[in-house]
Amino acid sequence: MTSQPVPEAVAEALGRYPEPIRLRLLQIRDLILAVAAETQGVGQLTETLKWGEPAYLTEASRSGTTLRLGVSKSASDHCAVFVSCQTTLIATFRAHFAHDFAFEGQRALLVPATGPLPREPLALCLRAALTYHRQKAKRKIQPA
Repeated sequence: MTSQPVPEAVAEALGRYPEPIRLRLLQIRDLILAVAAETQGVGQLTETLKWGEPAYLTEASRSGTTLRLGVSKSASDHCAVFVSCQTTLIATFRAHFAHDFAFEGQRALLVPATGPLPREPLALCLRAALTYHRQKAKRKIQPA
């Protein structure tokens, strides 16, 4: 299913989930890696574990915020794409994609574990997260 080998520690973490959740998380993982590869300035991601869950960091470019994959506490039949609650990302996603996703507070975008993956809206959200710091820097007012 995945286009790139899954690091052993990440594979072990994913293996703890029931099959529908694990398969959907692998689909989301593939989309994260694809979006990173096709988005200028993101560069190679670091794939690791944070709090025992798969995490994707833009360590090399520092272009974006960490993405972490897991399960929602409020909806166990949904996969969660977690971002830092200190960002404005979830508020932005909620404003633009309320019909495509559910959300958990200011930290998670929720994707149903079954059914079609909403690839295009999810790819836009992932790209926004992977470029969050770069976009934030562009929005800062430059001194005259």
